[in-house]
Amino acid sequence: MPTDSPIVVRNPRSGDGERTRQAREIARARDWEVLDAESGDHTVELAADAATRTDTVVACGGDGTLNKTVQGVREADCLDSVALGVIPAGTGNDFADNIGIRGVQNAFEVIETGDRRPLDLGVANGRLFLNSCVGGLTAEASARTSPDLKQRLGVLAYVLTTLSVARDFEALELHVTAGPERDPVWEGDALMLLIGNGRRFPGEQRRQANMEDGLMNVVIIEDLPTLQYLTRGAADRLFRRGASHLTRVKVSNLHVTHGGAPVQFSLDGEIIETAELTAETSPGAMRFCVGAGYEPSPDDWGPPRRSNTFTVPV
Repeated sequence: MPTDSPIVVRNPRSGDGERTRQAREIARARDWEVLDAESGDHTVELAADAATRTDTVVACGGDGTLNKTVQGVREADCLDSVALGVIPAGTGNDFADNIGIRGVQNAFEVIETGDRRPLDLGVANGRLFLNSCVGGLTAEASARTSPDLKQRLGVLAYVLTTLSVARDFEALELHVTAGPERDPVWEGDALMLLIGNGRRFPGEQRRQANMEDGLMNVVIIEDLPTLQYLTRGAADRLFRRGASHLTRVKVSNLHVTHGGAPVQFSLDGEIIETAELTAETSPGAMRFCVGAGYEPSPDDWGPPRRSNTFTVPV
């Protein structure tokens, strides 16, 4: 018989280990069951089992742990019947921040008393992503950032790895189409392809995307002198609205082909390699516990400043 208490699927190695230990103690004090995962695949297995025994499954860890937890609930065919929660204990915790969760203690309050909203789920080549799917320089840096470096340096680890990867990064030769008719979006050499479900990207005003509109926020960055902008620290300039090297689009589905060998894409930190990517949204697929800072309808991008900012009809 299903339990009334949430079940926590925990990654004991997330972040510096302190927040995940704190979460375990708080959960046990509330008589919540805590399941410790030994790997990503084990996280999926534990979450699938938990989904058959409770109406609330909670991921404790970073974005990767959350991704695997949702995968497990989906594999158990319980996304319609089980609510999801997250206790931020990883390095970045982007998704938790985007849904208004401000630390470990606040996460427990949100899970117990917060609103439960129907949020979109991203799917790329059959693999889930809650926050983002990125290809190019960012994906390669993510793949090369070691767990040990993340534990010692936190978010700074990604910055240092990006600087290293940039020295020998080769541009992506992309052909991008969107919508049911595969309308042309962009073609050429790209530095990065950023596809956001729960996250907007720099230069888009607020960080949180609209996670209930059935659309993805996509940014394509044309190939630029990589080391030049990195050494200047000009990230804001790189992403500024109206920049000629940016193409922004909001779509429900996107098809991407790479002209060369398979390249890396990072789905919430999980790396896949492919020369062809199909990304789409599954509207309202998740029922998620959200905090007071979550905005169901955040401000849109506003009026485009260039013709390369547009929305493809769904």
